Amino acid sequence: MTNKLLYFLSKTKLVQRFVATPCPKWMVSLADLTIIALSCALVYAFGGGYVSPGDSIFAPVVKGTFVWIAYAVFLFITGASRSVIRLTVIEDSYRLMLLVLSVMGVQLAVSVATYLAFGFYYFAFWNIFITGVLVFTLMLLMRYTVKYFYLHVAGVTTKRKRVIFLGSAINSFFMASALRSEFEGVYEPVALLSLNKTVSNLNVSGIPVVPYEPDKVKEIFDYYRCKTLMFLSTQMELVRSEFADNFLKHGIQLMMMNQIEEFDLNSKEMPNLSGHVRSIKVEDLLGRETIQTNNPAIEHMLKGQTVMVTGAAGSIGSEIVRQVAKIEARDIVLLDQAETPMHELQLEMQQTFPNIRIHLFIGNITNATRMERAFKKYRPRYVFHAAAYKHVPMMERNPTEAVHTNVYGTKNIADLSVKYGVEKFVMVSTDKAVNPTNVMGCSKRMAEIYVQSLSTWLRHNSDGPSTRFITTRFGNVLGSNGSVIPLFRKQIEEGGPVTITHRDIIRYFMTIPEACNLVLEAGVMGQGGEIYVFDMGKPVKIWDLAVRMIRLSGLRPDEDIKIVETGLRPGEKLYEELLNEKENTIATHNKKIMIAKVRTYDYTDVLAHFEHLETLIDGPAHDIVAEMKLIVPEYKSNNSEWERVDNELKASDEPSSAPALSEVTA
Repeated sequence: MTNKLLYFLSKTKLVQRFVATPCPKWMVSLADLTIIALSCALVYAFGGGYVSPGDSIFAPVVKGTFVWIAYAVFLFITGASRSVIRLTVIEDSYRLMLLVLSVMGVQLAVSVATYLAFGFYYFAFWNIFITGVLVFTLMLLMRYTVKYFYLHVAGVTTKRKRVIFLGSAINSFFMASALRSEFEGVYEPVALLSLNKTVSNLNVSGIPVVPYEPDKVKEIFDYYRCKTLMFLSTQMELVRSEFADNFLKHGIQLMMMNQIEEFDLNSKEMPNLSGHVRSIKVEDLLGRETIQTNNPAIEHMLKGQTVMVTGAAGSIGSEIVRQVAKIEARDIVLLDQAETPMHELQLEMQQTFPNIRIHLFIGNITNATRMERAFKKYRPRYVFHAAAYKHVPMMERNPTEAVHTNVYGTKNIADLSVKYGVEKFVMVSTDKAVNPTNVMGCSKRMAEIYVQSLSTWLRHNSDGPSTRFITTRFGNVLGSNGSVIPLFRKQIEEGGPVTITHRDIIRYFMTIPEACNLVLEAGVMGQGGEIYVFDMGKPVKIWDLAVRMIRLSGLRPDEDIKIVETGLRPGEKLYEELLNEKENTIATHNKKIMIAKVRTYDYTDVLAHFEHLETLIDGPAHDIVAEMKLIVPEYKSNNSEWERVDNELKASDEPSSAPALSEVTA
């Protein structure tokens, strides 16, 4: 009956206009003052309150007016007349209790004072108590009634999204209750899902508590006519586990709310909680906590300096540019050959960081003359080298270009850094440089070898300060150009199929911002010659990643969207490594960054090998790959046409025409 009446009222224009905005403060205050006057009148009418022996006929009016004024003053002081919609019942009760106790304290003080001065109590104690109880009860009842009316009538008109809230602890209950009480809210918590299996038949402030049973997830959500599970960010570790998959496979949407600690519980009103709710992304399901660093040394190093970023238009390079700009570098030199992305980045930087001097320099890092013009003109103090070819199958078919850009392009930038007095050179490498099975990975390993050997040579042969070379090595980044995440997302949007090279393939993943943040931190701590490897967390099975992305889209794998194996691409590994089997690590102050104890080579020998390779650069790709394998002996091709070179080298007893590459002590 009540629901039908509320539904009928919700359709009337008067009620719709009434619930369109929260109760104004003046209306609440007027209602509160009316309740106070009514309470005083009831105490006088039924209990003879405010009448003492010897009082005049006007004494009750004077005393009642005094009490009314006292309550009015403390209504303002305690803020008890603030919005009754946005505040929780608990907050309302707290403020009303503070109001009543404050006025009762004033009344007691006045009574004690009159007793000490004149020998009588101005207010009888029972009058003080009864008035306080009446005021508290009637005000709280008014607030509950108004809140109920708003939530139910407004809820009918706004059609809130029904959600089940994860957890029955105080934090979960508080946030669910606050979300439910929110005016103009978007969500309606209809139940609390408790991980405590013993919980049953509980109801907390009108919200039922339901025990979590893995095999009854669909039944629970169907019963409450709900398709969404909401949880606090503090519960993310649980959601990253297989726990989340049990909901996704039933088509349940997962949403996250910021943890309670992020809100000021002492504020006048609760914040807009609905604005702090978002759907979870695949990045949230990586299986590890997002890496966040806050090293003031980064700002100390880069603020007010001239910084050059090669490959600035790429996904890694552009993010390094953004983070360096936030640190307030004085000048940032954007170096890349990609015209359109560079233009887009320039517009973004001009809009976001108008006070930072941005310099665009279009050029190919393989052009030593052009690169020297950039160094001579801008004189960077720090260089972040992110320019490289990175697509494995493409470089497998074009080894000449891989060597040109990744090896000799790096050599150009490194040599110019030394010539023009760059303080630190930070190179972005890849996990594919470890035990490489493809041309791209080998070319990046050769770049690592060159900058490392150059750093060691400078340390032993330079009279004064010299450029310090630091290398960072990490795996795949989510959302980078050409990565599987954008590809899968596009394939899902197009209706499938989602293509995977192999069912068992695994990869390490990191978000672009956190990878770039660690690159900056490694640049700060690096003293020269180190190769820093990042803690990438647990490897992710690409098949499982595809399944989760499909389910996150509200679709069913192999029913709505097919998953198809296409076979390993040329040079592709089933798994990636961050360290060679002959390498181990040294810890740093940041547990997410380690120093790889890698083999270090003599710079003279490295230079001789590179010079010899350069004589082959315009010749057959076969000869180039063969020489790369001699420089990096652990490079063994996989699923590639260059496997035949491995067989040829294994069968040949002829020594290389290049000098031997010897290891040295760093």
